Amino acid sequence: MVGLLGLVGTVSAQETIVKIGHSGPLSGAQAFAGKDNENGARLAIEELNAKPITVGGKKLKFELMSEDDQADPKAGVGAAQKLIDNGVRFVVGPYNSGVTIPASRVYNDAGAVVATVGSNPKITEQGYKNLFRVNASDTQLGSKMALYAANELKVKNVAVIDDRTAYGQGVAEEFKKQAKVSGLNVLGHEFTNDKAADFTAILTNLKSKKVEAIFLGGYAPQGGPMARQMKQLGINARLLGGDTICAAEMGKLGGDAVGENVLCAQGGAILDKAANGPAFKDKYKKRFNQDPDVYAASFYDGVMLFAEAMKKANSVEAAKVGAEISKGSFKGVAGTYAFDEKGNMKSSPVTVFTFKNGQPVPLTSY
Repeated sequence: MVGLLGLVGTVSAQETIVKIGHSGPLSGAQAFAGKDNENGARLAIEELNAKPITVGGKKLKFELMSEDDQADPKAGVGAAQKLIDNGVRFVVGPYNSGVTIPASRVYNDAGAVVATVGSNPKITEQGYKNLFRVNASDTQLGSKMALYAANELKVKNVAVIDDRTAYGQGVAEEFKKQAKVSGLNVLGHEFTNDKAADFTAILTNLKSKKVEAIFLGGYAPQGGPMARQMKQLGINARLLGGDTICAAEMGKLGGDAVGENVLCAQGGAILDKAANGPAFKDKYKKRFNQDPDVYAASFYDGVMLFAEAMKKANSVEAAKVGAEISKGSFKGVAGTYAFDEKGNMKSSPVTVFTFKNGQPVPLTSY
């Protein structure tokens, strides 16, 4: 049953092909993130194939199979089934929590090993043993942003807007929870969706409450226009968010309305200060002619995490590789990957960013 090993057979007596799956939004408003994540995985695979590793006496040849999940739960389940049907047993992604939650059942039922950046706490509460979160959870992202707002920005009155996605709701609730603990007044909780472009009504409502900061549980395609509309309405409040607005897309869509007034929290230490961070950025730019965005390094690390575990297990069987990841520790570009019994990283620092010249700039790890 070669299919169960995530292989498509052997090219020669000396070589084994291993398929790595990627699931992400490769079309639509979030395509900038999906392509960036795919590039991170591709870079790792190209490096592994340039200097092949040997497992079970055979060189491994990695192949990337990438599926567009459209940031949509239903499409994500279809993408998962397609990857599984094609013999994939190692997957990086999905990017969106709302996609990861239903798709992870398909991967689990097939015995696949998954490394996701989906941050909703529910993802790792499902009890799937080979599902690993390779970044901070909403609990860490939302709460650290609230702590920063209280301790560093010294704001008192805040409001929350969430886009009703699994990610947006999750991170907004965690921000709200910590904000209250930290003594902030949460003066409003407004709702939108991840297709919206006009936020005038909810922003006008929040303006009347004189809030000093608005936390957006949502993505950059909403964050950019929201920042513009805040400026047009004369709202001087800061716009805060989680990892999904820590993207150059915010500056692109928000223009001069996105600057030091926008702050976001992203899992991982500051890439420029990480040991291999600058080298990774250089490699990525040379290969793809652009700077890496939010999670390219995490997707790169996810593929390398699989490869390292295959070497340690001396096997490409998903169950053996998953067991190796569970008990081991791997130092990647964006962090050190050691997991608790649920598949969460034991330690994931959070970096707070602001924006300069349309680009996210790290302020501090928190």
